[in-house]
Amino acid sequence: MASASATGKLSREEFRRQKDLDAARKAGTAPAALDEEGKPINPHIPQYIAQAPWYLDTGAPSLSHQRIPEYDRSSDKLDNWYDRGAKAGPAAKKYRKGACENCGAMTHKRQDCLERPRKKGAKFTNRDIAPDEVIQDVAAGYDAKRDRWNGYDPAEHKRVYEEYEAVEAARQKLREEEIDKRTTTDLAAVRKVAKAGKEKSEGRDDDFGSSEDEDEDQDKYAEAADAVGQKLDTKTRITVRNLRIREDTAKYLINLDPSSAYYDPKTRSMRDNPLKNVPAEDAIFAGDNFHRFSGEAPEVQKLQLFAWNASQRGNDVHINALPTQGQLLHKEYIKKKEELKDTTKVSILAKYGGEEYLEKAPKELLQGQTEEYVEYSRTGQVIKGKERAKVKSKYPEDVYINNHTAVWGSWYDMASGQWGYACCHSAVHMSYCTGEAGIKAAEESSAKNLLQSSSSSMPPPPPPVADSADDRKKKAEELYSKRRLGEGDLALDKEKLAQAINDERKRKARGESDDDRFGKKQKSSYEVSEEELGKSIHWFHCMVLLIPTAV
Repeated sequence: MASASATGKLSREEFRRQKDLDAARKAGTAPAALDEEGKPINPHIPQYIAQAPWYLDTGAPSLSHQRIPEYDRSSDKLDNWYDRGAKAGPAAKKYRKGACENCGAMTHKRQDCLERPRKKGAKFTNRDIAPDEVIQDVAAGYDAKRDRWNGYDPAEHKRVYEEYEAVEAARQKLREEEIDKRTTTDLAAVRKVAKAGKEKSEGRDDDFGSSEDEDEDQDKYAEAADAVGQKLDTKTRITVRNLRIREDTAKYLINLDPSSAYYDPKTRSMRDNPLKNVPAEDAIFAGDNFHRFSGEAPEVQKLQLFAWNASQRGNDVHINALPTQGQLLHKEYIKKKEELKDTTKVSILAKYGGEEYLEKAPKELLQGQTEEYVEYSRTGQVIKGKERAKVKSKYPEDVYINNHTAVWGSWYDMASGQWGYACCHSAVHMSYCTGEAGIKAAEESSAKNLLQSSSSSMPPPPPPVADSADDRKKKAEELYSKRRLGEGDLALDKEKLAQAINDERKRKARGESDDDRFGKKQKSSYEVSEEELGKSIHWFHCMVLLIPTAV
């Protein structure tokens, strides 16, 4: 409702017309309202945005209260400040009426004068009249008014350095003079000078202090300083270990290859060496495992493990509370353990013997390292020198049994899926070798050869003979004869057979089905008589005899 009235209560008719106009503007049938700049106002803007508050209402539709007012931003510049010490031209020769009675300048009064008050002002002496200052009107904005460093000249800070250097130079000169005075060899004089230097009340410069005091202050405040990589609270003596010194390179930035050592972001640890081609001793970071197992770290871990095991057995051993006691107990434990081990070894050897088997072969023979020069080609053949002997396993190799010339497993039967001997093709383990005869027998007894031999021994099938019409009729009579169907063994009553055939013809003429000729009570316990069975066979013969004629 961008066109809503700003002030005043509308009547019911005016409110209805306003509603209709807003609906027409939203539908696009009426032109949009224009603001004071002639810009159309979007009719879909809500009323709480389009309607101006009472203290900014102009009585016309407008959105100016939603826009940032245009101010003069020149006063917001922070470098816009007074020109310090600027003078307006040369000084006057005579005192002027209305000027400062102290210095004679026209730009301020006596109570605002910044010069030293004179015994007789320039009004009465007409001498040393100060020049007029330049009056500047600096329009400072909101930020410039509240900026405490606005108008500050950074070059003024050089004065601090100059003052400090002057103090240090004077202190160094005093120290050199004191050293020159100590050139005497009299021990009493030297002690007297040293005692005088220790006294705080004597020989101290009250304005600047002494370097000894500064050294004491530095030592005092050095205790409260944080160590590198740690945050130490000297009052509570609680040390909080930081993750790393910030000057060091992060672990995950040493090698950016994704396939390098894994970095766990949760624990911030990298256990492997990120640079595999660099030795661990020369690398910047060789992994957490290298630091964990280098130096005295393994000994500390063993000592901690010993303390845990001892405390579980009931001994009062604590590494952090009594480190010296724990270390001495650990040494004593190791010593007793070695003595017990040696005693047990001596007792076992004295009882069972076999000390000669404990002697090890030389290290050169065990590792196979010799001074013999051997040169190989690209294919692995020996060009120069003696080839090394192949290392044998602990199992017996190339041992042939039962007249075999090959080991078990040197041949595989693809048909049966079994392993055997390559010399005789026998799949039976620990069998006697039969040589070439066994290979021939295995080939002849294979399933493929048996199938080929059986197919060659069988006679060929006789050729098919074309049947004539008389032969087919004769076969049908033999197939459906009374004796084949079991009718020849039955003694039928001709009268009952004739009556059954007549009843069947009547039933067929009436169009009844086979299930309707029996009652519901007789359907489950009805027995077929011989005449009815003969009647069925008679109808079956009729149908069979009609089939060839129909074909």
